[in-house]
Amino acid sequence: MSVINEISALVQKGDRRGVKTAVETALSEGFTAKVILDDGLIGGMMVIGEKFKRDEVYVPEVLIAARAMNMGVSVLKPYLTQEGVEPVGKAVICTVQGDLHDIGKNLVKMMLEGVGIECIDLGTDISAEQVVEAVKESGAEIVALSSLLTTTMEYHKDIVDALKEAGLRDSVKVMIGGAPVNAEFAKQVGADGYAPDAATAADLALSFFKKD
Repeated sequence: MSVINEISALVQKGDRRGVKTAVETALSEGFTAKVILDDGLIGGMMVIGEKFKRDEVYVPEVLIAARAMNMGVSVLKPYLTQEGVEPVGKAVICTVQGDLHDIGKNLVKMMLEGVGIECIDLGTDISAEQVVEAVKESGAEIVALSSLLTTTMEYHKDIVDALKEAGLRDSVKVMIGGAPVNAEFAKQVGADGYAPDAATAADLALSFFKKD
């Protein structure tokens, strides 16, 4: 097994110490930070994402794998900077106004980061104005919105409308998720897509960048 395959396997196991050691070994053997990131760390996380979609692993395994991947990324950061490696893109992510639930949002954030997308996490109970400001400041290409309560569903549309009013709607893709929403609701509020789970959300986000 090559050290890159080993990194992928260790991410899938959630072995943080093992990932750190293997990443350091890969660097010492002359692998570029980009190869280690793409084929080792992200490669392992994508396997977890596919297993998550098939119900072969569950939330705890995803969390553990994401932490292991982040350990490897922290080792690679200075090398990625030296190589000029940029993230695939940026996403502003939050739970909408009036909703304090964050487990789903956090899972989506981990999966987005796991495919190389930088996330600006605004947290929970976030207003349309806060989203607009974050997009302006970050230049994010994606806005990912979550809600768990039916009483907060209306705020998805408020955010889409606010992005239109700010002249930002054409420059961002809006994706939504959460228990009370679905693909039909996404169309109704003017979003670009809906994802039923975190792994699908990562696939959807990547598809936006490929279209661009």
